[in-house]
Order: sequence, then C-alpha cells, then structure tokens
Amino acid sequence: MAGFITFEGGEGTGKSSHARDLAESLRKAGKAVVLTREPGGAPGAEDIRALLVTGTVGRWSPQAETLLNYAARESHLRETIRPALLRGELVLCDRFMDSTRAYQGFAGGGDLELIDALERKIVGATRPGLTLILDVDPELGLKRAKGRGGGSEDRFEKKGLEFHRKLREGFLTIAAQDPQRCRVIDSSRPYAAVAEDIWREVAPLAGVA
Repeated sequence: MAGFITFEGGEGTGKSSHARDLAESLRKAGKAVVLTREPGGAPGAEDIRALLVTGTVGRWSPQAETLLNYAARESHLRETIRPALLRGELVLCDRFMDSTRAYQGFAGGGDLELIDALERKIVGATRPGLTLILDVDPELGLKRAKGRGGGSEDRFEKKGLEFHRKLREGFLTIAAQDPQRCRVIDSSRPYAAVAEDIWREVAPLAGVA
C-alpha cells in the first residue's frame, strides 16, 4: 500500500530515530502522518511487546515469539494501521512483518512456513509500499544499542553476535527477494547522510518535493 512505509533492520541501526525524524519532516511538509511501532502500536499489542522484549533470552521459543508477534500485529493492523490508511494518512512503522521473518525465522531458526501462513492470513493485502532496511555491521549496531541505554528492553540484544550476524543476512535476503518494495540503506554512515537517503526514497511516494 503506497502510504504504508516500514523501517527494518537489526539492533542499533537507527530505525526509531530516523522514523521519528522522517515523520516530523513529512508533517512540516503538510502531510498527515501516523508514527507507530512493532511489537506494539495498539493497547493490547503494547502489552504483548513487554512479553517479547524483556526477560531472559530463553524466555520463548522462536515459534512462541512468532505467535506472540502475530497476535500483536493483528491488533495493531485492526486498531491503528488500517484505520489510518483508510483516512488517507501516511503510516510510518518502526518494524513490521519482515522483523518476524528475520528475527524468528532466519536468525532464530523458526518455522518459515508458519510465518508465511500468518503473513498471508493476518497481513493480507496490507503490505508496505516501501520498506527501508537500515543496514549496519552487527558489532557496530550492538555497540550503538548498548550506548543508547534501552533499559529492560534488551532481550534480543543479549542473544549474541552470531544471532545478529544471521539477522543481518536475513534482512539482506528479504531485500534481495523483494527488490521492488525494499531499499537497503547503509546506516553506518553519518546520521545526516542516512536521513538524506531516506528522504530521497520517501519523498516521491509521499508526494512531497
């Protein structure tokens, strides 16, 4: 869907900051924007977020994480994303379906057929028109993530470097499989350079100069 833009990538890639700054720039350009996130983005989904991103590393299996993510995603789509799109607003989402495929599927070793089935059933036609995959070497990303002080929401950061290397490869595989939707942006560069690239990709889709 043209007005639905998602930000993806591993830990410490700057997704959240870039999504927030892009939303501000688009609003200054006169656009109505909903900025949201996953897991979360709706009251019930935020409750599920706490189950996923806090606690011990082994708290859930990849299959359980997949099911929890999709329970949250169904609520998020129904309560936040689809109503905003129907109102003609732009939706910027910090993580969406590709994170489940990358984290629980490619890096976690979870059931990709289950992920495929849930994506078809829950996401359906509400697929992003543009997905920005912010890419950075996992060692740098984890260093950045530790430096930002994420509090208790560090369960995935603690999964180890090998997990995060698989995660990066997973996102790059997703981008290669869907090049019309996905754009890979090198986020190891200075913040302003990354923001310029993001704006260059988004502006035509959003109808702004």
